[in-house]
Amino acid sequence: MDFRLMGLDSPLFNTLHHIMDLTDDSTDKNLNAPTRTYVRDAKAMAATPADVKEYPNSYVFVVDMPGLKSGDIKVQVEDENVLLISGERKREEEKEGVKYLKMERRVGKFMRKFVLPENANVEAISAICQDGVLTVTVNKLPPPEPKKPKTIEVKIA
Repeated sequence: MDFRLMGLDSPLFNTLHHIMDLTDDSTDKNLNAPTRTYVRDAKAMAATPADVKEYPNSYVFVVDMPGLKSGDIKVQVEDENVLLISGERKREEEKEGVKYLKMERRVGKFMRKFVLPENANVEAISAICQDGVLTVTVNKLPPPEPKKPKTIEVKIA
């Protein structure tokens, strides 16, 4: 749009016109684009499937971790109620004279986050990795005792 044709050729309108030209769709896409960290974490979460089970006294999270040692896996609680399971699977070192013909097994970071229910006891969490399967057990808090009705003495005046 040419502001001069409309009789609006003042420096203020020229500046506004310039600003409007700078804010095209490509700039908006860059400003709203996810960060590199977010994309990496989203990929790591999507590539880490998990099963979640509820038992009468606990919640159990089961994640396949083939070929990983316990030092490669981290289980943490963030923000008081978010269970974070993360780690990294590394490619084995190449040996001289050996070359890969195919590389299909996933390597890199993995991560899953689970918001724990209110009755999860974050002080009673255990994690066991056996035969390539990580099992994280979060015990439940005991249910609150039902409140007993409070009896108020009625006085006669």
